[in-house]
Amino acid sequence: MSDGRVVDSKCLSYVLRHRPESIGITLDGSGWVAIDALLAAAARSGHVISPEALREVINAPGKRRFEVRGERIRAAQGHSVPVDLGLEPVPPPAVLYHRTVARFLPGILAQGRRPGKRRHVHLSADTGTAAVVGARRGRPLILQVNAAAMHAAGHEFFRAANGVWLTPPSRLASSSHGPVP
Repeated sequence: MSDGRVVDSKCLSYVLRHRPESIGITLDGSGWVAIDALLAAAARSGHVISPEALREVINAPGKRRFEVRGERIRAAQGHSVPVDLGLEPVPPPAVLYHRTVARFLPGILAQGRRPGKRRHVHLSADTGTAAVVGARRGRPLILQVNAAAMHAAGHEFFRAANGVWLTPPSRLASSSHGPVP
């Protein structure tokens, strides 16, 4: 993705996940907003995103941060604002992976993984994807999560449209920690 599209993607992620009011829009209860309203509000706030640029961001290879249905758009996951993505609980694979950095490991081991300002903890189905997630934060440390044991203990798991696994905050059952080859 070009530098301009990266800036557009970050702007859209910020607005659709965390601060829709920053450009004067309101998300519906499921996180959706009309694309025309989003682009007009972004332009009024000084960030012009053309419909073509929006298509490039949506269709860019990689994380697939956004969902489009008809003339509406929303962030696929990662919200700090209250939205109901309408995801049904699904049984997870036996093992999922969580990417963090070394400075957060003591807190995770002591208190469990918390989503920070987000509403769910994000997990990946494979180590490659986990390594890419949040790469800007430093050298990755990937935790192997015993999702099967958590599920058996009553923890719910959801799978976002972009393949990211979500679970409410809890003490993650890690069968191992540290760099996973």
